[in-house]
Amino acid sequence: MFYYLLKYVLLGPLLRLVFRPRIEGLEHVPAQGPAIIAGNHLSFSDHFLMPAILKRRITFLAKAEYFTGPGIKGRLTAAFFRSAGQIPVDRSGKEAGQAAIREGLGVLGKGELLGIYPEGTRSHDGRLYKGKVGVAVMALKAKVPVIPCAMIGTFEAQPPGQVIPSMHPVVIRFGKPLDFSRYAGMENEKAVLRAITDEIMYAILSLSEQEYVDQYAAVVKAEEGAKNAERARKLPRLPLS
Repeated sequence: MFYYLLKYVLLGPLLRLVFRPRIEGLEHVPAQGPAIIAGNHLSFSDHFLMPAILKRRITFLAKAEYFTGPGIKGRLTAAFFRSAGQIPVDRSGKEAGQAAIREGLGVLGKGELLGIYPEGTRSHDGRLYKGKVGVAVMALKAKVPVIPCAMIGTFEAQPPGQVIPSMHPVVIRFGKPLDFSRYAGMENEKAVLRAITDEIMYAILSLSEQEYVDQYAAVVKAEEGAKNAERARKLPRLPLS
């Protein structure tokens, strides 16, 4: 009930006012039955914009940190994300990927829409990064189509670190469903999973027209963070007086 209250009364109208989203290709999203919507991830607001414009309910896999904050603020944030149709996924440890796949298959098994960001994290610079193969595993195991989606303009409206989004026009563009039934029974073949994932990322790239980086976003973030820390360490310290 609270999901639809957010969508139609509390949050949805506000998001439409701030972002003024233009929707393209909405006819590619099936009116019923399970499907995966795989998109790029440029902004914190992506989690809420897509549910606001889709006619059907969509469930996203979200990082567990959104659900584990301390104090009253943390509990309110967790309740908000759950009410908005988000499922917490622990991204640390060896079992993280398997946990995400189990949760995703549970959503698809109920005939619902599953939203996923194959990059695994938000882009820190607006570029599109290499996708992780979990989306391919779920598509094959659940025997469902994958609808590519591009969020355009959300990075400019709310880049990383910006709490309050700016008023900026946004385009949400859906592509034709991708059918991977030709790979049925091959969900354990690494080469097949990589090929499917790359096909999905290419479809997203064609819709978004971003610059593509053939590396995982988390790896690039970590490398850049280490370089920045090293530069800061080498900067000469000025005397206090």
